[in-house]
Amino acid sequence: MTVIAFSAVPRRAPVALGTCLLSFTAFWLAQRAADVSMIDLMVYRAEGATVRAGGDLYALRTTAARLPTTYPPFAALLFTPLTLLDTAVMRALATAGNLALLVVFVRLSLRLAGHRRTRTVWWVAAGAVWCEPVWTTLRYGQINLLLAVLVLWDLTRRADARWAGAGIGLAAAVKLTPALFVVFLLAAGLTARLRQGSAGGLLRQARGAVLAFCGATLLAAAVLPYDSGRFWSEMVFRAGRVGYAEDTANQSLRGVLARLLHTADPGGWWLLAAALTGLGGLAVAVVAQTRGRRAVAVCAAAVTALLVSPVSWSHHWVWCVPLVVLAGSRARLARSPLRRAGAWALTLTFCSYALWWVPHGTHRPELHQGGAELILSGLYPAAGCAFLALAACTATRKEMPRIGA
Repeated sequence: MTVIAFSAVPRRAPVALGTCLLSFTAFWLAQRAADVSMIDLMVYRAEGATVRAGGDLYALRTTAARLPTTYPPFAALLFTPLTLLDTAVMRALATAGNLALLVVFVRLSLRLAGHRRTRTVWWVAAGAVWCEPVWTTLRYGQINLLLAVLVLWDLTRRADARWAGAGIGLAAAVKLTPALFVVFLLAAGLTARLRQGSAGGLLRQARGAVLAFCGATLLAAAVLPYDSGRFWSEMVFRAGRVGYAEDTANQSLRGVLARLLHTADPGGWWLLAAALTGLGGLAVAVVAQTRGRRAVAVCAAAVTALLVSPVSWSHHWVWCVPLVVLAGSRARLARSPLRRAGAWALTLTFCSYALWWVPHGTHRPELHQGGAELILSGLYPAAGCAFLALAACTATRKEMPRIGA
């Protein structure tokens, strides 16, 4: 992704667009050849059918894997139109829609990093589609790109724009993890008000996100009162319903600790690590925001959310796209071989599929990992922690290039 995005050789927009379309076509054919299940999309459809039938949403077990409903009730309301589509049509539309969302996500990521060239969008998207989080998102028919676009759309606009915060609020109503961006906006706004006398619209944006979240959640409560009451009083606290903590695909701190300690429940160790990382990551994001490093701040908040979540499946790490774009931008501006090497390392981390090189499967071999296996299965959290550490070291340097508004 980095080399494609920041090559010094001039390219014409039609060539870039053609390359992107060719890459997307090859990707589509590869997914069809792999006979991907799009199993999460089938779960979404089953949730929509349960809502239409008036069934118990959180008693649902569907597909051959007997997967449960894990999202808030508002998400199930959004999934009801899927029941009107033929399965083959639904899968095709989901793939096409995710590819379109990837282009939008890349465009927003480049805007965040200060790039405006249209052709760069096509070059980056052509490479980004092959990174593991994006591949797995489309393989499962996941909604990660949609949620990421909603959040980044909000964070690349003016904080005082109309409907500011609505994207973040709606994303959090569908899946709780984006709610950390609201905490980031509140903390950054209050810090800016104390230091500068003005929050710069950040508090208004946070307020808009809270209102959008509450509106969507209350709508779901009005339509699905039983399911809403059950989710917010019980299911929201049962992280174990989602899957085994030690699963290789779980690229959160909890997953790393479960594998490292060889236990299905890291308990207090995870709570301590999550608390420290959450506070530290938010502090980095707030400092970067108050210093005018918007891109660093947004990426730091995203990485923090992924690290502290009880479960962050590998496909949740689609936020690697703005991370790589930011790393490539700074390497290009600084013309530093070290930063170029770092950008390459970050790119290879998310394009190597290395976490799947270790034993994994139904017999829970992750509980017996050691040495190199622990390193490979913890690459994403390691990359996230390294980014936060580097951001903490550089966010306050006056000579650091100002990337992002």
